[in-house]
Amino acid sequence: MSARDKFLAEAAKRILVTDGAFGTEIQNWKLSEADYAGSLGLGHEQKGNNDILALTKPEVPEAIHRAYFEAGADIAETNTFSANRISQADYGAEHLVREINVESAKLARRLADEFEAKDAKNGIIRPRFVAGAIGPTNKTLSLSPDVNDPGYREIDWDTLVDVYKEQAAALVEGGADFILIETVFDTLNAKAGVMAVRQLEDELGREVPIMLSMTLTDLSGRNLSGHTVEAFWYAVRHAKPLTIGLNCSFGATQLRPHVKTLSEIADTLIMIYPNAGLPNELGAYDEMPETTAGFVGEWAVAGQVNALGGCCGSTPAHIGAIARKVAGMAPRPVPSLKPETRLAGLEPFAVPAD
Repeated sequence: MSARDKFLAEAAKRILVTDGAFGTEIQNWKLSEADYAGSLGLGHEQKGNNDILALTKPEVPEAIHRAYFEAGADIAETNTFSANRISQADYGAEHLVREINVESAKLARRLADEFEAKDAKNGIIRPRFVAGAIGPTNKTLSLSPDVNDPGYREIDWDTLVDVYKEQAAALVEGGADFILIETVFDTLNAKAGVMAVRQLEDELGREVPIMLSMTLTDLSGRNLSGHTVEAFWYAVRHAKPLTIGLNCSFGATQLRPHVKTLSEIADTLIMIYPNAGLPNELGAYDEMPETTAGFVGEWAVAGQVNALGGCCGSTPAHIGAIARKVAGMAPRPVPSLKPETRLAGLEPFAVPAD
């Protein structure tokens, strides 16, 4: 079976669980500059470069992956949110992009296979999956960083496609099942990511399934480029993503109406992984695991989701609570939508076929 077919088969049986935050978990290790820098001899300070730990201190992401799998996760997201040429340039490590992504994917793959094999020994068939995580970079194709020159862009389409393709290729080489284009604040950036994966598929001669996850930047339900949840879906639906969803954003309570909307219009699987509430004045997350599980569990009860997990502030305890909450619950049935021409500017527009 292909990775897509295997995932769809599992998603038809139950609500799948993806893992939680990496950044806040890494912070708990209180790593020093020397821990981050290792023996790579880079000229820039590396503290805070979480992605490079795959090369300099791999036991940290390994321990985090292991904790999430032990908590009940079915999907491991690679620790590669900023492992792209643009973001790594801030650390003088852009030449290490391929190596970071390959090693991160290999690490997640090894643990996924380990937990799957452990279950198999006990007569349990439960696949584990690796999603190669690609963040939005710190550049935007839709918006100008110069208020005095609205037409200016720091980056162009072809460059961003190349950046995404380099990262996606390395993640697939390392063993990722899917490419997860996440925390989409700019819909055009996401479309560049889709183009990159399509080019990679042509080179590999096989499908590389895509997952897409939007982040909302205001309570009206728009991302930074101004698209509503509906408009975002109509803008990327042509990519036929394995999952579409929302991550990061606000806490689960603020996402409730937008999850409902997306679940009704998307004819594919829905994966939602919100922050563990909003941070307090010190930047820490106080929402308790059972509280988060209760909130996201409401979507499961309502038949609105196919996969659940956590983003910023979530821990293995949060993922464990979510896994227990949704155990035995029926997954959302993918709707069959009536034929329409579906278009999007900042708002959705649909023209019925009859």
